[in-house]
Amino acid sequence: MKHNEKIIRDIEVCDVTLRDGEQTPGVSFTADEKINIAHKMDEIGIDMIEAGFPIVSSEEASIVRKIANMGLSARTCALARANPKDIDCVASCDIDIVAVVYGTSDLHLKVKYNSTREEAIEKAVSALDHAKDYGLTVRFAAEDATRSDLSFLKEYFAAGEEHGADMLSIADTVGILNPSTTHTLIKEIKEASHLPICIHCHDDLGLALANTLAGVESGVKQIQTTVNGIGERAGNTPLEEALMALYHHYDVDRYDLSRIMELSKMVEEYSGIKVAKNKAIVGDHAFTHESGIHVAAVLDDPNTYEPFLPELVGGERRFVLGKHTGRRSLQHIIMQEGYDLNDDELAIILDKIKKSNISKRPTTRKELCKLIEELRVL
Repeated sequence: MKHNEKIIRDIEVCDVTLRDGEQTPGVSFTADEKINIAHKMDEIGIDMIEAGFPIVSSEEASIVRKIANMGLSARTCALARANPKDIDCVASCDIDIVAVVYGTSDLHLKVKYNSTREEAIEKAVSALDHAKDYGLTVRFAAEDATRSDLSFLKEYFAAGEEHGADMLSIADTVGILNPSTTHTLIKEIKEASHLPICIHCHDDLGLALANTLAGVESGVKQIQTTVNGIGERAGNTPLEEALMALYHHYDVDRYDLSRIMELSKMVEEYSGIKVAKNKAIVGDHAFTHESGIHVAAVLDDPNTYEPFLPELVGGERRFVLGKHTGRRSLQHIIMQEGYDLNDDELAIILDKIKKSNISKRPTTRKELCKLIEELRVL
């Protein structure tokens, strides 16, 4: 391993699907749905689950409290703005960790808070002190950190450290980082602080996973994710991709990856947000093959065209029929359906499949069986 093995092996995953994921337009999970998702995450071995934003409503606080008292192995976390009422609400939910957040960019200070930098630090550390009075572990977060003045961001985090923060959290709120700038920012913050650093990436430029992994290689303690990458606007770092990247690139093998597909399907159903067919790891096409050349090779050795076996994440391999189908893949599928055709029959069926594929969709197995039955009638 080229990187600091111990640092990377100590990485932890905080999934924020139940909070940031629920901020996806049109998404609202029921109490039972949140509990089911939390259970499945715990089975996978997710280190921390952000259960929600309790101040939103009494119902939300009640759900967060239920999750906190489920007896999960995962630690539970909840979000609070930097004000006493939010902190009081989190403290009433029996939660382990509170994420105290305040915007630190000049844009947020001007538009959202109409406050100065000095006032921002004063409000944030006051909330931090209030949380510490409850005995809470505090993740001290800077919203829009990546558009903040670096010297002020360091000052903000230094104040948090001085007041007893347990972790510092960098939020790339509008997804403007790239791997290089992520590395530089993490390096700067690490040199100015002794606390563990968390990174929270959004996918507005399609770089959330890449930036998260840059954070991993730069020594962050915690990465934050959502299932299927759901979240505001373009979403967040996808949990399934992050877990597989940790496993594949950094030999982090403590998570039960075989439950990834179950969790993905669960969140897809509950959220109503459909997973793209070509989505990495959990999309319908992730382990689907049509090309004859590919299928022939995969039948001999799946490693030829798959980076890992689908069973690793609870998926399954599929072969579909279309204009690129070859004789060997067709024969394999026909045998699976219980038929045995001679070479001439195989050639006729293959020709029909290629011609019928003008409709721009694969030939289904039901249609294949119908073609075979029709051929045998002739």
